[in-house]
Amino acid sequence: MIVQPIVEGQGEASAFPLLLRRLAAEAGAWDIQIARPHRRRRIQLVQKDSLQTAVRVARLTPGCASILVLFDADDDCPKDLAPRLEGWAREAAGTLPCHVVMANREYEAWLLASIESLRGTCGIRDDASSPPDPETPRDAKGELDARMHKGNTYSPTVDQAKLTAKADLASAYRACRSFRKLVRAFGGVLQAGGFHPDPWPPAEWSA
Repeated sequence: MIVQPIVEGQGEASAFPLLLRRLAAEAGAWDIQIARPHRRRRIQLVQKDSLQTAVRVARLTPGCASILVLFDADDDCPKDLAPRLEGWAREAAGTLPCHVVMANREYEAWLLASIESLRGTCGIRDDASSPPDPETPRDAKGELDARMHKGNTYSPTVDQAKLTAKADLASAYRACRSFRKLVRAFGGVLQAGGFHPDPWPPAEWSA
């Protein structure tokens, strides 16, 4: 089973497949393969015609069984915008399962939520701690900068995948509504592929 991601940023092009492989491992779904993401500009992902074109192109991936679209919400409200975008995307996907997830406000909020597990990685300080609501800061990238040793600067293309590889997924799940949306969407991907982990997500993530 092949999952075709569509992403916005260069950092997500490396980090998101890694994150999806980690979710697949948590589910014991070893046969799921994550294709190389297709990149599109954000403006293309929030307009019907260009979003549907991106989804139709994704369908052409040999063996594609599911499509996952991920990009940052920025100042938009995922609760308001994502369902409309997902409806458009599913029209273009036809019989293929297709999900749209907007990271609120940025992908990096998920990393902030699990910052304690990232201490010592990519210059993250040993005393770094998560903000009360990681999805609230407008500049989550800047928040990561502020938790790095002096002289270190967060770079999505350099650091995002490395931090994703070590981030505590349970912490991100508990703290970030948009990450929970991703996990639920991935549950749909699992079911479409004939995988039925019980429970999903792992029970300990809600502890």
